[in-house]
Amino acid sequence: VFLPPIGGQTVYVFGPPEFLRDPSKTCTVRVHDECNGSDVFGSDICTCRPYLAHGVEECVSTAQKGGVGVIVYFRKEGRSLGEVTKFLVYNARKRQEGGDRAETYFHRTACVAGVEDMRFQELMPDALNWLGITKIHKLVSMSDMKYNAIVQSGIEVVERVAIPDELVPADAHVEIDAKMFAGYYVPEEKKGLVTEELVKTTKGRDLDVDDKVGKHSCEGHSHT
Repeated sequence: VFLPPIGGQTVYVFGPPEFLRDPSKTCTVRVHDECNGSDVFGSDICTCRPYLAHGVEECVSTAQKGGVGVIVYFRKEGRSLGEVTKFLVYNARKRQEGGDRAETYFHRTACVAGVEDMRFQELMPDALNWLGITKIHKLVSMSDMKYNAIVQSGIEVVERVAIPDELVPADAHVEIDAKMFAGYYVPEEKKGLVTEELVKTTKGRDLDVDDKVGKHSCEGHSHT
């Protein structure tokens, strides 16, 4: 039984588990942080559910071709800020002056929670090391923090797999554009497209609110 130092996780293995310790066998991995809003209820404000589903498909495909796939589902809801805080951030994003925009994506989280992210990804690779993984042929993640933590733990990563454009919900472009501009993995064919102009023009779906409900800013209270 693996007892993680922080939170918890579930590991799903597709294919023979013994292949995990064999670097000659193709290994596909997605390390996924919990998102009940998307994973369970299908919210389209983020890419969590479709990226998780794509990771499962990639793992199954790898196993069918003679390799092994792994999904590690971490209990780090809302960037480890918790579900309530996450929904307060969503609320503030939608109600802020100018609407939900990529250029204020991280700033809005910091306004509500005091920090942009509470996850400590340096401990995340412990689960992969415990499984005996030394080489990941396909890492289904665009996160620079996850990638850096995995590589620094001594695990080789051959290829990174971005979420396909057709799987990104319309309202989630605010999230994915902001993250790519901030340092997330950007596929070669998109590198010239992820610019400051992009994050300034990417805007999410408008929210219909009662006129009596005030707008939100970092001055005073950032949510009601």
